[in-house]
Amino acid sequence: MSTSAIPPSEISSPSLPPTLPPPALPPQARANPIVTFGKMVKFSHTIFALPFALAAAALAARGVGLPLQRLVAIVVAMAGARTTAMGFNRIVDRRYDAKNPRTANREIPRGAVSLSAAWALTAASALVFVGAAAYLGPLCLALAPVALIFLYGYSLTKRFTALCHLALGLAIASGPAGAWIAVRGSFGLVPGLLMLAVGTWIGGFDVLYALADADFDRSMGLHSIPARLGVPGALAVSGGLHVLTLGALAALAPIAGLGMFYVAGVVIVGALLTWEHAILKPSDLSRLNVAFFNLNGYVSVAFLAAVVADVALRR
Repeated sequence: MSTSAIPPSEISSPSLPPTLPPPALPPQARANPIVTFGKMVKFSHTIFALPFALAAAALAARGVGLPLQRLVAIVVAMAGARTTAMGFNRIVDRRYDAKNPRTANREIPRGAVSLSAAWALTAASALVFVGAAAYLGPLCLALAPVALIFLYGYSLTKRFTALCHLALGLAIASGPAGAWIAVRGSFGLVPGLLMLAVGTWIGGFDVLYALADADFDRSMGLHSIPARLGVPGALAVSGGLHVLTLGALAALAPIAGLGMFYVAGVVIVGALLTWEHAILKPSDLSRLNVAFFNLNGYVSVAFLAAVVADVALRR
């Protein structure tokens, strides 16, 4: 199933010969629940969502400050939200994952994590998220159930709509919005533009990721942009979403009062997204791994660095 936190080792391309699934973990690795759970939810791949949430917090903190304990609570909330979302995704997708050669070696299908253990991790992570939201204030706590609906709901959307990629984008875009609210206690145009940028960015590269499963999705009656439109159409939709991403980031500069450091960061993000699309062709998806994981990881880190530099150096 589609998600924004899939490692490049799990992505295959329809233009490449099929590859064998990776070997099962050795017994000693399976015996370590922390390692196993971490691999199941791909915990290390918070690089996609967390930098944008931290950037939102940095922007919101101008003039009001951000105590260290609140920053830690924001990070904890993000980690809890992402873990519970990924845990739920792995649970509800387990039967599809078991049938898909690309995903059959995931932890639940191959028995490394039991269904009850996966549910326990998902529930515990949700409690961590709600607890952190409660610490961050009454508005964050009140919005926590709404965020959970988005986080859980995107895993189900592929069953009935090809717009599932945008549902994933909306779920992850709630991170920057939540970080802003945690600092300011209110919402506004700046976090709204950040949500638009993150939602279209995530949705765009999730369309690219879904290219790997287009044939499988069609065979199982699942929905996605690649399954509906094919490779050329999916590449066009992804490119259009990323144009919207750059437009939202550019509009943020004058509205949020950002300067040359931020603008330079947006230029870098634009160059990375352009490169991402330039290396993918309808007839050659052999560099899908690079486009999906590497370049998008650089996008989020570059954006955070640009925002922090602009905020810190223009005081």
